[in-house]
Amino acid sequence: MGKSSLLNWLFKQSLAKVAKSPGKTRTLNFFLINRSFYLVDLPGYGYAKVAKKLREDWGRELGRYMHEEERLAGVVSLVDIRHGLTARDRDLQELLLTSDRDRQVVLTKADKVGRGQRARMCQAVQRELGLHVPPLAVSVRTGEGRRELLAGINDMVNRWRSQHRSD
Repeated sequence: MGKSSLLNWLFKQSLAKVAKSPGKTRTLNFFLINRSFYLVDLPGYGYAKVAKKLREDWGRELGRYMHEEERLAGVVSLVDIRHGLTARDRDLQELLLTSDRDRQVVLTKADKVGRGQRARMCQAVQRELGLHVPPLAVSVRTGEGRRELLAGINDMVNRWRSQHRSD
């Protein structure tokens, strides 16, 4: 279960189309959540089986979006807990730092590893990315982390709103 499954599970509705193989999201998809804010589903460019040039184009567009979109409250980045950070995950985190974006790192598929490995991976990702708080481990299958992830997204949106009220 990947990103689309996580979105549907998180908001308890069918927002994103779930494909049998990863990397099927090819465009930016906007979902209005509770008539309050938009969640933007970006292509999972780390997993899509596409030509190198298209992947590079996506990377450039993503960079432009992160740096220029004034209405972007923050980014939830997903990392498969079984594999840890990939080079593309690290690139995304660097992009988020340079664009000064609020971020929540989420380790997905937490049910696929034991508690010890989960704790070690959370510590390793926190340390490698210099996060103030550990990443959040979630599992669509068991429901773990749903409430915490929703709260984290809500906090990002509220921080963004409070910073932009005076504009």
